[in-house]
Amino acid sequence: MPASVSRPRLTLNSRPTRRPAIIKQIRSLSATAIVMPPIRSSPANLTTRCDIRSLSTNSLMPLPPRHIFTKIPSTIASTRQIAITAMPCVAFNTAHSASPPAPGADFNVLMIGAGNIMFGSDEGPWNHSFRFEHKLGPRLKVVGLIDPNVERSQSVLDGKRASFVESAYRDTKVFRTIEDFQAQMTKETEPRAIVVGSPPAYRGGTTKANDLELQLLKLFPHSHYFVEKPVACGPVEEAKEVTQELVRAGNIVSVGYMLRYLRCVQKMKQIIAENNLTVMGTVARYACAYEAIAKPAWWNKAIDMGPVIEQGTHFCDLSRYFGGDVDIGSVVAHSVEWDEAPGQLSKIPVDESKIPEDQRIPRMTTATWKYANGAVGTFVHAVALQGTAYSCELEVYCDGFQMRLVDPYNAPTLYLRRPGDDMEERHAFTDDDPFFSEVSNFIDCIEGGPDPHILSSFEDATKTYE
Repeated sequence: MPASVSRPRLTLNSRPTRRPAIIKQIRSLSATAIVMPPIRSSPANLTTRCDIRSLSTNSLMPLPPRHIFTKIPSTIASTRQIAITAMPCVAFNTAHSASPPAPGADFNVLMIGAGNIMFGSDEGPWNHSFRFEHKLGPRLKVVGLIDPNVERSQSVLDGKRASFVESAYRDTKVFRTIEDFQAQMTKETEPRAIVVGSPPAYRGGTTKANDLELQLLKLFPHSHYFVEKPVACGPVEEAKEVTQELVRAGNIVSVGYMLRYLRCVQKMKQIIAENNLTVMGTVARYACAYEAIAKPAWWNKAIDMGPVIEQGTHFCDLSRYFGGDVDIGSVVAHSVEWDEAPGQLSKIPVDESKIPEDQRIPRMTTATWKYANGAVGTFVHAVALQGTAYSCELEVYCDGFQMRLVDPYNAPTLYLRRPGDDMEERHAFTDDDPFFSEVSNFIDCIEGGPDPHILSSFEDATKTYE
C-alpha cells in the first residue's frame, strides 16, 4: 500500500445533523460477547422507550491514546423516539480488550514498508505495527525494516525505541531491499512472519519490478505472509500466477481486507447461515470526501490506478464476500469523467493541471454485474463529498431480509429488517477493531491458536482485484 494512502478519516462533524422530525420505531440491538465465527444468538430482548437525543453525540472529545477505534454511537435523527433493546456490550478480539499476550518464545517479524499502513498516521486507525505489538507483547522481535527511504525507516524506529515497546525494536536493522536483509540473516533472525506494506505497484506480479511475493517465497520459504490490499495493480493474469505459486508453496497468507472481520459483517453472515438464505443481490455505495485527499498520486491513474482500486476495493470485496464469485463477463461500468459537466469539482486540493488529461481520475463510477449463482450486484463510488466525513453503506438482500451495513469505518452499524416485521433492528458493536482481529487470527493460524480464521486469502483477494 502506498506510504500515504488516503482512506476515510475518523473525524466527525461535532454539530448535530438537522433532519425533519420523524417518529419511527427501531429496535436497537447492541453486541453480546461473540467469537468469530460463529456468532452466538442474541439474548432475550429487554425493550425500553427513550429519546434518541440521549444517545447522539453532539460534542466529541479526543479519546485516550489506548483507544484504536472511535466509540461513537450512530445518530439516527435528533428528534426520533425509538425502541431501545438493552443488552450487554462486550468486545471480542480488540487490542485493548483481548487477553494479555501469553508468554513464550520470541516471534520474529520482518516488516516491508515504513509508511502509514505499517506505522500509522493521523488520518485513520490503520497501523499494523501497533496490532502486532498488542498481539505478541514482549515476544515481538522486529528483525528488519525494509524500505528504500532509509531516513523514514530510521525515524519511525527512533519513535518506537523511545516508547514502552522498545524491546521489540531494540535490534531492528534497516535495509533497502529484501536481498540485503537475507544476505545477513541468521537462524536466530529468520522471520516467522513477513508483513508486506509496500505500494501495490511493487508486488503481486511476475516481472522483476513487481515480483515481491515470488522473491519472498524464494528467499524466505519457511515464513508466512500478511499482505496489504489490493494484491496488485498490474495485469490480473500475473496476480493469478502469483496466487498459484503461493498455494503451491503452502505458506499461510492473509490479505488485509479488514472489513470482513467486522462484528457487524459476521453478524450478517450468521443471519444468512441460520436462516438458510440465498443472497439475491448486493448494493454497495462508497462516497469519499475528496477535499481532504491531498496526495497527488491518488488523483493520477498512472500511479494509484484511481479511487476504485484505492478505496472502492474494500466494498467490491465485501460485495463478493456475500454474493460469491462474479461472472466477470457480465460487468458493465460507467463513469463521470473530469472533463464532463457533472465532473467539475470545486475544491480539489492538488494542482490537477500537472496530471496528464488521460490520467485524471473519474469523479463517479457505477457498475453492475451478475454473480455466478444468478444474484446481481451494484457498486457506486463517488468523488463528490467535501469536508472530512465519508458516506459508505452496503446492502444485502435475501428473501424477506434486508441488511444494511452503515458507516463501517467509524461506527459500524447493522440495520436489519426481517420477514413479518416492517421495523428495523439496529445492531451496534462497539470497541470493534477489525485490524487487530485480522492480525490476531493470522498469528493464531501460524501458532495453532484457538479456532483461527483467515477470512481473506490471496486467492480470494485476487478475485476481488479482478
